[in-house]
Amino acid sequence: MAFFALLAGFFAGFGVDFAAYAQTTERVVMNRYSGLAIAGFDAVAYFTESQAIQGVPDFEAAESGTVWRFRNEGNRASFVSHPEVYGPRFGGYDPVDIGRGVTYAGNPRIWLIVDQRLYLFGREDSRDAFAANPARFLKDAEARWPVLEEGLSQ
Repeated sequence: MAFFALLAGFFAGFGVDFAAYAQTTERVVMNRYSGLAIAGFDAVAYFTESQAIQGVPDFEAAESGTVWRFRNEGNRASFVSHPEVYGPRFGGYDPVDIGRGVTYAGNPRIWLIVDQRLYLFGREDSRDAFAANPARFLKDAEARWPVLEEGLSQ
């Protein structure tokens, strides 16, 4: 938490309201050393290109206390306008494991879009099981997520 306070002070000197970027309703899978969300993959490209595409440093945005990368300015602008649409559900944690009561970071290369939401999975068999019956897994994941989310560090 002290780290975020330090960043907020630094960016305040440049007229940036860092607090507006650090607010989130879901903890997001990120690299603790780089601060990159979902390993730097472009969250919008899953929807527009139907594939996992690595973002580039030239197109970054701060959201949910993390740094998101994109492949182009259009994807960055779309995400900044609607992070709740493009960001992975459950912050990028595997919904199958969340339903079991554990948080396991999803792999950005193992993904699925269901009902206009992006889901990341830790294993291909989890993705395949979820794809066969999303309602079953989502019921359990949605019930357990609030408690699990509280236990995640910021």
